[in-house]
Amino acid sequence: MNLIITCARHLEPETVEEISGILEELGDAESKISITKMSGIITVETKLDPIDVVKKIREMVLDEPWSLRYSLRIIPIQRKVETKIERIEETIEEIVGDIGEDETYRISIEKRDSDISSQDLISKIASKLKNKVSLEFPDKIILLEILGNICGISILKKSDILSTEKIKRSISE
Repeated sequence: MNLIITCARHLEPETVEEISGILEELGDAESKISITKMSGIITVETKLDPIDVVKKIREMVLDEPWSLRYSLRIIPIQRKVETKIERIEETIEEIVGDIGEDETYRISIEKRDSDISSQDLISKIASKLKNKVSLEFPDKIILLEILGNICGISILKKSDILSTEKIKRSISE
């Protein structure tokens, strides 16, 4: 899984069709798209760079706002691990170099179907970083997307996450 897509409940099949068509247009006709057991959550495994996919879809939505009808948020995932604090910590240590020395960060956790402690995760991850925290305007976001026993981990800029609703709203203003 290197993309997580959210959609309205019960519109997962339409969202799968929509994303499948877009990925095919972008050059990946063999992506693996799965509807999770969590309502409104779809995972995608594409051979394309997930951050590039988000950029291209953002451009599509800006050009033609209704080219995307079902996908609400598209989130790139850089690593996938088992939802265990030790595994998450190890993985973040491997990719924390993506945060520059003078960049600020925020840790965001989206937890579904898991009872792992968000506070424990945040304190263990934060103890490994010397950078300043900025909850309002971070340079980078350490994103943990927990889907049951799988955790997607990314270090992203705010612009790397696509919210189709926010884009459509900004266009209409």
